[in-house]
Amino acid sequence: MERLLAAIGPRLRSLRRDRGMTLETLSEATGISVSGLSRLESGKRRPTLELLIPLARAHRVALDQLIAAPATGDPRVHLTPLLKRHGSVLVPLTRYPGRLQVFKQVIAPCPRRLVTHPGYEWLFVLAGELLLVLGERELTLRPGEVAEFDTAEPHWFGPAGDHPVEILHIFGRQGDKARVRAHPASFPDHPAH
Repeated sequence: MERLLAAIGPRLRSLRRDRGMTLETLSEATGISVSGLSRLESGKRRPTLELLIPLARAHRVALDQLIAAPATGDPRVHLTPLLKRHGSVLVPLTRYPGRLQVFKQVIAPCPRRLVTHPGYEWLFVLAGELLLVLGERELTLRPGEVAEFDTAEPHWFGPAGDHPVEILHIFGRQGDKARVRAHPASFPDHPAH
């Protein structure tokens, strides 16, 4: 039990840093003081449910992920996030080689570097603002907005500002395209394209 509790602080610090959050930002999101968060991360304060629940909400993770609870025969699939460059996090949602691949990503601020490769991509913004660069064009996407493009065109995407952006990312390696079978109704403020 002591080992389990001792590992929570470093895990919280790593999760906060992976998301590009400062102690001050996390304090505002949780209502826990900066000094309380610092003591919790360093192991000088014992984690309690009153502290862990707001932290799990702020990080959008399950409570058992924060405490690394042992498996209890839960039939749900537990996805394993992969830490990428610059503090970004990638969670593979599918594992079908050669077919459409789906990821959830939290992208931290990073340098722009246009790339090209065979395939087709769709990006759906969950939280934050995404800057998409396609050749000479720059588009800013907000939560609920979607972009699709051929990856043969030089492209880059990442946060539009200094804060991470959270997206769903679909990639078809052979240039597979989605088949849209329904179109949303037109609204006066948002005409259909």
